[in-house]
Amino acid sequence: MKSHKDLDAWQLGVEFVSEIYRLTSGFPKEEIYGLTSQIRRAAVSIPSNIAEGAARDSPNDFVRFPHISLGSAAELETQLIIAERLGYATEVGGQLEMVERIKKIISGLIRRVRAVNGKP
Repeated sequence: MKSHKDLDAWQLGVEFVSEIYRLTSGFPKEEIYGLTSQIRRAAVSIPSNIAEGAARDSPNDFVRFPHISLGSAAELETQLIIAERLGYATEVGGQLEMVERIKKIISGLIRRVRAVNGKP
């Protein structure tokens, strides 16, 4: 297994965290422990779980963590939509596209790991 740093899902996830931090830096200060924190945690969770899974010994363990990353991506998607509806972010279309791209890459990673290990 490659290092987690070699995985496209991890690289894109880390890059996206920086973008999310920039986006949320303009949110109202009263949201620092609310939506801002939730969005940042969900974003950080995506590459963090990829890294944790890659460090596991078995393919079954490895696959479980990218699934958690998919859940975090769906959570982040929801939170970005809420932030836009509340007027905290005016245009989140680009970020939502990035979340979708990350989800596809993670799904591909899961399929590859399963195929290598003879599981559908």
